[in-house]
Amino acid sequence: MLHMDNEIRVYIYRGYERFWHWTQAFLIFFLAITGFEIHGSFSLFGFEQAVDLHNKAAWALIILIIFTIFWHFTTGEWRQYLPTTQNLKAQLEYYVTGIFRNAPHPTRKTLISKLNPLQRLVYLGLKILFIPVMVMSGLVYMFYRYPKDGAIESLGLADLHGIAYIHTLGAYIMLAFVLVHVYLITTGHTLTSNLRAMITGWEELTDHDNDKPSAIEADDKPSSSEEAGKTT
Repeated sequence: MLHMDNEIRVYIYRGYERFWHWTQAFLIFFLAITGFEIHGSFSLFGFEQAVDLHNKAAWALIILIIFTIFWHFTTGEWRQYLPTTQNLKAQLEYYVTGIFRNAPHPTRKTLISKLNPLQRLVYLGLKILFIPVMVMSGLVYMFYRYPKDGAIESLGLADLHGIAYIHTLGAYIMLAFVLVHVYLITTGHTLTSNLRAMITGWEELTDHDNDKPSAIEADDKPSSSEEAGKTT
């Protein structure tokens, strides 16, 4: 950690965490573009190519999810999403009214607690409910009919209307989440501080925003290769 006047510069987002975040963001936007083209909202790639690109992006996202689940459990980062009711009401009130009155933030971001109580609930819901539903509905859509032993088999569904509605509704919900997420990025110490942190890994927190260094924080410091990369 680097001290600068009343602020502490903390290496809070590791390399893989940033790679996962930006790769996932790109894939979600690309899936949205190709998905809405498949639904006939506009024409960009052409229907057949849009379907092909959508399927490839979906597989890329599934692979990314698998690697990220492994990363969460091997690094202990899964603990970031454990729900808590402490300061939950205060956090909600802050987002509804406090943020417009320049009220102080009710929770503190630290290396071992990067998410506020509301973020924990939202992200946990995304990971254990929303994303699995989107993945499963997409796979059903993809493999509704599939080749087997020289014939075309079916999953036995009468039609795909219900699956299509679920998948499309999920797409709208995800886009709404992304818009809110982008807005909340601007609510850091400065307009771009949260964005810079997710690009560089370093975030500037005030002294009272940080807990004392712990063994976990020591593990999160950048490796010598990362430090060397910053100096080149």
